[in-house]
Amino acid sequence: MSETTSATPRQWVAGARPRTLPAAVVPVVVGTGVAVSEGGAVWWRALLALAVALLLQIGVNYANDYSDGVRGTDDARVGPMRLVGSGVAAPRAVLAAAFGCFAAAAVAGLVLVVATGAWWLVAVGAASIAAAWFYTGGARPYGYRALGEVSVFVFFGLVAVVGTTYVQVEGLPWLAVAASVPVGLLACALLVVNNLRDLGSDRTAGKRTLAVVLGDARTRALYTATMLLPFAVAVALVPVRPLAALTLLTLPLALRPVRTVRHGATGPALIDCLRDTGRLQLVFGLALAVGLAV
Repeated sequence: MSETTSATPRQWVAGARPRTLPAAVVPVVVGTGVAVSEGGAVWWRALLALAVALLLQIGVNYANDYSDGVRGTDDARVGPMRLVGSGVAAPRAVLAAAFGCFAAAAVAGLVLVVATGAWWLVAVGAASIAAAWFYTGGARPYGYRALGEVSVFVFFGLVAVVGTTYVQVEGLPWLAVAASVPVGLLACALLVVNNLRDLGSDRTAGKRTLAVVLGDARTRALYTATMLLPFAVAVALVPVRPLAALTLLTLPLALRPVRTVRHGATGPALIDCLRDTGRLQLVFGLALAVGLAV
C-alpha cells in the first residue's frame, strides 16, 4: 500500500464520514432535553458533551478506516471513499488522526469530570475510547464478531444520553434511560444499513458483522425494526411527556429508506438510505428533545 500523505482537506472530511455524525449529535440533544425538563440544563456542559461525542465519532471513523484499510477489508468497498483503502493517505497519518480525536475527547471529558466531581466518569470515558478503538482495532476486533450494534446501542444510546443528562443535572433521572432507547435504536439503524451495503465485501474479507451472520433478509428486517421501534417507545412516553408525540411527525422520513431496504436495494442504492437514516435520526432526536423538555 502506498505511503502517500496527499489527501486533500475534502478527502479528510469525507474520511470523517459526515453522514454518521447525527449518531453523535442526537444523544447530546436528547440528553439536554431531559436536563431541561429536570430544571438543570447547563449549556456550556452540554456543548462540552457534544464535543466529546463528535470527537469520539470522528475518531472511531478514522480508526475504522485505518484498521480496515491495513487489513485489506476496504479493498473492494461499495461505499464512499476510505483514506487508507484508497491509498490517498498513509495509514500512520489516519491512525494519528484517530488518536488525536480520542485525546481531544479525553481532555474535554476531563473538564466535565472536574466540573461535576464525578471521578467515576473517567472509567466511562476510558471504556468509550476503548470501545471506539477495538471496534475494528486490535488483534480481536469485536466489530468482526457481530457485536458492533450492541456497542453502538450502549455507547451512542444509553451512555451518551444518560451521560449528557448527568453532567448537567448531576443525577440519573429515569427519563434519560428511557429516552436513550430510541436514540440507541436509530444509531444502530445507521450501522445496520451500512453493513447491509457492505455485506458481500465483508463476507469475502472474513469480516463477520451482524449482517453477515444474519444474512440479507434478516438484516433487512432488523433495519426495519430499528427504524420503527423508536416511534413505539416515543408513544410509550406520551403519558408522562405528551409532546413526545411530536416524534410521530417525523415518521414519513422513515418510510422511504425502509421501503427501499425492504424492496431489496443493494450496493450504491443503499448509500442514499444511509443519508436518509441519518436525517431521520437528527429530526427525530430534535423532536424528542423538544417533547421531553417542554
